[in-house]
Amino acid sequence: MNPFELYLPTRYIFGPGVENRTGEEVKRAGGSRVLLHYSGGSVRRSGLLDRVKTSLDEAGVAYVELSGVKPNPDMELAYEGIEQVRAEGLDFVLALGGGSVIDSAKAIALGAVYDGDAWDYYTGKARPAEALPIGTVPTLPAAGSEGSDSSVMNLTAEDGTVYKRSTGGECIVPKFALENPELTHTLPPEQTAAGVADIFTHTCERYFTQTRDVYLTDLFCESIMKTLIKYGPIVMEDPENKAAREQIMWASTMAHNNITGVGRDQDWASHMIEHELSALYDVTHGAGLAAVNPAWMRYVYKEDTARFVRFATEVFGVANDPWHPEVTALEGIKALKRFYRSLGLPVTLAELGGKEEDIPKLVSMIGIGEHGLGSFKVLHEEDVEAIYALMKEDDELD
Repeated sequence: MNPFELYLPTRYIFGPGVENRTGEEVKRAGGSRVLLHYSGGSVRRSGLLDRVKTSLDEAGVAYVELSGVKPNPDMELAYEGIEQVRAEGLDFVLALGGGSVIDSAKAIALGAVYDGDAWDYYTGKARPAEALPIGTVPTLPAAGSEGSDSSVMNLTAEDGTVYKRSTGGECIVPKFALENPELTHTLPPEQTAAGVADIFTHTCERYFTQTRDVYLTDLFCESIMKTLIKYGPIVMEDPENKAAREQIMWASTMAHNNITGVGRDQDWASHMIEHELSALYDVTHGAGLAAVNPAWMRYVYKEDTARFVRFATEVFGVANDPWHPEVTALEGIKALKRFYRSLGLPVTLAELGGKEEDIPKLVSMIGIGEHGLGSFKVLHEEDVEAIYALMKEDDELD
């Protein structure tokens, strides 16, 4: 187990109607003039926006609205938000919505107190050290951004190329997350399914490690994955199942606030590989991960077959064949693909709308440096190309 430092500053308030506490939580976190940031129609139709506004009004918190966040959020709107914050003298950013909205809010919070281009944080030219405080009312269990120190944004270059990059720092961990599982009951099935894949992969990025003696966090990771396997199909069949929505929403938060990742090397290659699919084809991040992560597993499992045997047996209940560990490991990867298929998710490049001839472009877009991607197996350009190739069509794992 590696030495670690864990800081969890987010106040989690979980249950029905918690959005009605938004005003008091903003004030508790030091906010008085808020940028209210959201996507659009769904928060209006559900009445969430009106309830939050009422709560802010009752607490005496002023606010200015900025809507229009789209999946795979673009810096263009974030730049608009940065200027709005500065012009209005705002001191807090409040995100209503899913991971895209929260990530955009984080970009605004960073850029509002930075003299340079906020995109510098996403290219590594600057490291996040200061930001406006952020609060969240999440409506989509997936990204876990309501409790994480990370943000992922797109930037569209003048030539039309879309770059998807991430940044992270303690200063952008939200001050609070008001989590009402009832807000997720009306999510479209494809968003629910993609959210499950996103949560599952967040857990896998930590679970598949070369760090030894991490038994406790192994169990944490396995419990999250087993929760998704149990409740994912239930919520797809019965979208208003209260228990299933509660379990999945809390799993989303626990999977990405890093409590499962302490003391162990983390990988994150699957996320880096998927980001370019989202950038090039505008696919939902979780849907892209459903295709990428099993392909990554297929490519790297021999680096530590025993860990993949554990994944197969402990997470999916595959019978262990002690004389043929590779067979057991591969059965676990098959089980994951079948699970994603059962939720209606894509598991191939073609199902995402991708093209084989785009693979070299996808690899080049990542910008893999000399140190490569990931830690479970360090990947270079030829490795990533091979992983994309494993996604081209159904293979013997089916």
